Amino acid sequence: MNFVNGKDIPMGFGMALAQNSKAMTRFSAMTEEQRREIISGTHGIKSKNEMKLYVEKIAHM
Repeated sequence: MNFVNGKDIPMGFGMALAQNSKAMTRFSAMTEEQRREIISGTHGIKSKNEMKLYVEKIAHM
């Protein structure tokens, strides 16, 4: 997977991540395995608000 250019990041997650610089920094510092787990966790998210809350959790990890 290529997480550097966002190719394998779901669009809604990428957009929410781009709006939260702290979460973006934390996500970028993760190992590839950790990033896969985070991305996997996005698949059950059904709304923009849920995604925002999910990304906020990443910021506070």
